Amino acid sequence: MSQDAIWDHFQNEGVVNFDGARPRLEFISRMLRQGERALNIGVGSGALEELAIGKGVEIWSLDPSQRAIDRLRERLPVADRARVGYSQDPPFPADQFDVVVMTEVLEHLDETTRDATLEQVRRILRPGGRFIGTVPARERLDVSEVVCPNCTHRFHRWGHESSFDVRSMSDLLGRHFSPVTIEERFFNEWESVGWGRRFAGLVKKFLSWRGLGPYGVARNIYFCVRKADNRGPSGAEAVEQSGHELAPGGQ
Repeated sequence: MSQDAIWDHFQNEGVVNFDGARPRLEFISRMLRQGERALNIGVGSGALEELAIGKGVEIWSLDPSQRAIDRLRERLPVADRARVGYSQDPPFPADQFDVVVMTEVLEHLDETTRDATLEQVRRILRPGGRFIGTVPARERLDVSEVVCPNCTHRFHRWGHESSFDVRSMSDLLGRHFSPVTIEERFFNEWESVGWGRRFAGLVKKFLSWRGLGPYGVARNIYFCVRKADNRGPSGAEAVEQSGHELAPGGQ
């Protein structure tokens, strides 16, 4: 089963599965600034695009699913700023964006595609531009393994290829960018739910911290890194000079 088939299903027939992503996407949207030109790779339900438009961000979108892009164009005034394409070969010129966002996407890519993607993200970012996003934190890939009843092929139910912790994410991104923030965060919805769900979220957070529950529920690694300009350092050297910390945990 190809990644394209999995992505196409969950972004169309299975789009309801993105309902729980709202707190994470609201957090990411707060990292965007009015007037910035931002590219979101992997549109999901289109909620990030909606949030970005609401705060005056010039949002662009890239996704391999033609149906997901068509649906986004029907819902929001993005027109040809929403494009069909792949992260490892984006149809954009160099130095095009102030921000590139990939939230819950990198874990879907194999090593070769991931490295090519990060090179392309760096290419299309303006000097000093930010690359921000999330991946699941310390995910146990075997827990979500399923088998096709027709061909017996085994695969991750969401199409995940890799699991990350703060250190491995820092090593990966540090080869391409100047790290600013790489930390674990717990995303849970508080504002629009009742006290029962708020309490359930606190229980999940406590169990996650103590290692007593299914780790990874609403727990992610958030990253914000920069494309170094031609005059500045990159990678670990930039972290040492700037004093920014790669944090093992978050709020």
